[in-house]
Amino acid sequence: MCGIAGLWDRRRRLSPSALAEANGAMTAALARRGPDDEGRWEDAEAGIALGHRRLAIIDLSPAGHEPMVSADGRLVLTYNGEVYNFPDLRRELAAAGASFRGDCDAEVMLEGFARWGVAATVEKLVGMFAFALWDRRDRTLTLGRDRLGKKPLYWGEADGLLLFGSELKALAACPHWRREIDRDSVAAFLRHAYVPSPHSIYRGIHKLPPGCLVEIPAEGEPALTRYWDLESVALAGLADPLPEQPEAALDLLEPLLRDAVARRMVADVPLGVLLSGGIDSSLVAALMQAGSDRPIRSFTIGFQDSDLDEAPLAGAVARHLGADHTQLYLTEADARNTVPELPEIYDEPFADASQIPTLLVSRLARGQVTVALGGDGGDELFGGYHRHRIGEGLWRKVAEVPRPMRKVASALLKMPSSSAWAKVAEQLPARYRPPMLGDKVGKLAAILPLDGPDAMYRRLVTHWPAAESLVPGAGGRLSIPGDLSARMPDPFHRARLMDAAGYLPDDVLTKVDRASMACGLEVRAPLLDHRVAALAWRFPKALLHRDGKSKWPLRQILARHVPADLFERPKAGFSVPIDGWLRGPLRDWAESLLSAEALARDGLLQEKPIRAAWRAHQDGARDHGNQLWAVLMLQAWRQRRGF
Repeated sequence: MCGIAGLWDRRRRLSPSALAEANGAMTAALARRGPDDEGRWEDAEAGIALGHRRLAIIDLSPAGHEPMVSADGRLVLTYNGEVYNFPDLRRELAAAGASFRGDCDAEVMLEGFARWGVAATVEKLVGMFAFALWDRRDRTLTLGRDRLGKKPLYWGEADGLLLFGSELKALAACPHWRREIDRDSVAAFLRHAYVPSPHSIYRGIHKLPPGCLVEIPAEGEPALTRYWDLESVALAGLADPLPEQPEAALDLLEPLLRDAVARRMVADVPLGVLLSGGIDSSLVAALMQAGSDRPIRSFTIGFQDSDLDEAPLAGAVARHLGADHTQLYLTEADARNTVPELPEIYDEPFADASQIPTLLVSRLARGQVTVALGGDGGDELFGGYHRHRIGEGLWRKVAEVPRPMRKVASALLKMPSSSAWAKVAEQLPARYRPPMLGDKVGKLAAILPLDGPDAMYRRLVTHWPAAESLVPGAGGRLSIPGDLSARMPDPFHRARLMDAAGYLPDDVLTKVDRASMACGLEVRAPLLDHRVAALAWRFPKALLHRDGKSKWPLRQILARHVPADLFERPKAGFSVPIDGWLRGPLRDWAESLLSAEALARDGLLQEKPIRAAWRAHQDGARDHGNQLWAVLMLQAWRQRRGF
């Protein structure tokens, strides 16, 4: 796991020293991603420069140093990620006559590119990766990203200067590029709490979409190709469903999950698991322990807010598995101390508040291990979110109810505040008490007046519904991808696909990548093995949601290793009590960023609706924590970046 950066002066206007200086600055900006080594490579005649920061995981020797030149001298590679099947590919290459200087996956990938070509090689890779490959003979630069978007890669060109990097801070470090905020991206960020791919917060800079390659020639336009397409995989899976025979389907899935976990347990450094107590991370931990001859190391963050605290449940799973478990409770002081770091770690505005515990659990784990496995991807691939089912289910119940009546019901649900609904929940017996009742009622009230499951899904994933009105000059071009009904008529599967194609790489994986890499920790996600993803789409809906349980296949496999009473409970998610924090320990910090003066300073934001939401939140009339958190993260990012 590493950080990569580089620039190509296609018009060759920079001097050799200026090229090297820019490469050094861009590479140094990614030092946290790779604390073990720094490498730079330049060809001033071609105007190309590649940089690399290394977090050594496989083959800790200097043989793993990058940028790396192929044995034939033609190709130069800088790469971030892990290829888990590299021993198999190495044997295949060796049988064809290739020789190797070391034992790392980067060299295997590079020699694969040299012998098989880029497109054929990426088809063979099982892993997570982002890379830049320079062809010295043809003078072409190829950028690539893994199938599901585990590893990030930004790129763009301005006035003949092409830049790329694992994070935007690398591009921002180039002294020859002028940054400009994209107002449409700001509006999209306020709507979704992240900037959706392929866009970035900066005009002219793009995220390379998952499963894509882009080839840039010395002259002419870049050519983007998609070598793996999630929508095509999903449609193929739905067209070839598994028989609705539960045990047979599980017997197909479990060996594949075991293999995905085993491949990700290979490392030349200490390894552990991030254990939240949920289905997905518990399953990963169980399969890790089943494949280990010693206690695995597990790490959990807890919350003092009982509605959100899953640490005792994670601890119970760890004890059952016999894991060496470490647990840390998050305090209000942790929140205060962590929040100022977020604009530096997330160098594009990002507002999923679970970024705070993700950062803290990464630090906790990094104190003992360099690699940790996690449970990311289970909800998106196996239909685990409430929003995958709620739109379809609710619409069936209310479709015949006139919209005016639904609006009245929505207004009635909105009358009590979230805190009032929380008091209602407190009156229920503990075993029947739904976590975060106020949040759930608020979501129900928001979607009840809408027409159709797609509209309900879109509202559930929206923070500011009228985000464009908050940003003068912004349009609506960066909203969620369009309707998929012609190709995928079932709203449950449409919601799954939109989450897996958008929310997963742009929110979940971004959150984990930046938090973990800021600590020099590599996080691997077995459930996001592309082979698992393809099989998940072959599961019929009746097997994904069965006996009133979501993610039924994952639950059943987990039950083979852990008693069901340790994990069968209402889903709380990896959340933080942001509503209360903004009324308590973070209030002064938030007020400084949301003051009328701060909001109106340069005309990027409309001050009145944001101030109204802030006042309503402080009065307790409404909980606007998630909405306000998006504005706060934007404001803090602007302050940190000098905008």
